[in-house]
Amino acid sequence: MGFARTCAVALVGVEGVVVEVQADLEPGVAAFTLVGLPDKSLSESRDRVRAAVVNAGAAWPQKKLTVGLSPASVPKGGSGFDLAVACAVLGAAERIDPRVLADIVMIGELGLDGRVRPVRGILPAVLAAADAGYEQVVVPECAAAEASLVPGVSVLGVRSLRQLIAVLADEPVPEEDPDDRGRPDPLLAGLRVPGAGEATGLCGVAVPEHERGRDLADVVGQTSARTAMEVAAAGGHHVFLQGPPGAGKTMLAERMPALLPHLSRQESLEVTAIHSVAGLLPAGQPMVGVAPYCAPHHSATMQSLVGGGRGLARPGAVSLAHRGVLFLDEAPEFSGVVLDALRQPLEAGHVVIARSAGVVRFPAKFLLVLAANPCPCGRFSLVGDACECPTSAIRRYQARLSGPLLDRVDLRVEVEPVSRSELTAAGARGESTKTVAERVLTARERSAARLAGTPWRSNGEIPGHVLRSRWQAAPGAMDDAERGLERGLLTARGLDRVLRVAWTVADLAGHDRPDARDVALAYQLRTGVARGVPMTIGAPV
Repeated sequence: MGFARTCAVALVGVEGVVVEVQADLEPGVAAFTLVGLPDKSLSESRDRVRAAVVNAGAAWPQKKLTVGLSPASVPKGGSGFDLAVACAVLGAAERIDPRVLADIVMIGELGLDGRVRPVRGILPAVLAAADAGYEQVVVPECAAAEASLVPGVSVLGVRSLRQLIAVLADEPVPEEDPDDRGRPDPLLAGLRVPGAGEATGLCGVAVPEHERGRDLADVVGQTSARTAMEVAAAGGHHVFLQGPPGAGKTMLAERMPALLPHLSRQESLEVTAIHSVAGLLPAGQPMVGVAPYCAPHHSATMQSLVGGGRGLARPGAVSLAHRGVLFLDEAPEFSGVVLDALRQPLEAGHVVIARSAGVVRFPAKFLLVLAANPCPCGRFSLVGDACECPTSAIRRYQARLSGPLLDRVDLRVEVEPVSRSELTAAGARGESTKTVAERVLTARERSAARLAGTPWRSNGEIPGHVLRSRWQAAPGAMDDAERGLERGLLTARGLDRVLRVAWTVADLAGHDRPDARDVALAYQLRTGVARGVPMTIGAPV
């Protein structure tokens, strides 16, 4: 009887559980049994592993073989267990010393020819291994850069099972010829999901927008909207843009990611882990360093927006936009059920999805940008251009965005149509993305210094009760907003958000705390109602 064990990782959402892969050989009729709650793709590993072992030059044991995945209560799926199963079998057959395998975590899919293919979720799997105390990890060669992002772990990248057997058996390592025929490496196919490319709006931004030909200076006019986008980027506030077609709402939203600061290392690891699980990591880029941008179509289902799917849930658009921007263009055209599903992640910063196979928690701290026309025809707010929509149709259209959802949006801006003089004036370009991003970064640094030692990183994350008790505005500055609460113009949440926005305006203006001018601008941005306050940072009232 032979026995060997090694380790792999089962992913539950973006969190990993270390699984012990045990192989046992006993005399009897040759058979291969896999136990431990495997799914269909994992059950098929029996045929893949057998063919890979034989084609790697090793003998397949002609005995009764049982492979167990422990803990058996955790659902396991995917082809990432192939490498661990193959090595456990070879250890039980004494082709490899079982003692060498015991403290190694192995992640990878095996081709029938013995090549090791990458799988999605390498980064969160290695993070789970490191948290469990493992120091050695074996991954596919093309995913070694992603695995190496985790400190304190020794990563071995292999191209084939034959190479791994030689390393573990302390034999000369054979060379594997790379695919140099000018075609994309077929091994990289496991890293991406078909139909999830950049054109879908569901991929991370690999290059800042202003370096891809999209600059904030391209937006003509729109002083109020530009100010709102700057405040939103500086404080992490959600924003609602409403205006007629062609006014520039989509252009403003597409330029928002470039206004956000680059991600910190911890934020990059969070974002990269989500995109790795979703199969959206760009080839050759193991870490996402800039804010992701996600813009799903208005026909998106709740599962695609919030997360879901068969079996264990997969991340949706709210998680793919974690630490970045989620843009919902033509927001009233989305299903009301889908829009209202955003309420919980907007408040909590994460989304919890319950399925029969288990409960999954995905991070979802994103900056929401909503864009909408004022009515179905889009001309309700235009002067001299009659709207063709009945009053009841306008009311129904605007009611598609529920009050509780809009109450969670910090900034509401009316995007005015661009005039002929603004569009044709020579040298009428506004400030560039680089200029505004520098001010945003300075404001973020001021707020970070103020929030040092707290779990919050931006003004938009601070709970209202903490904001009122620890970081108050100047005496008398909130009087007008508090009167709005008494008259029913603001909710209690709305008053807290006015104070949040006021702190962001103060950070942009370089004030130590919000004064009456900062609160007045924040109040106007919050309600979307003109109150005679200049829509520029630091302007006198």
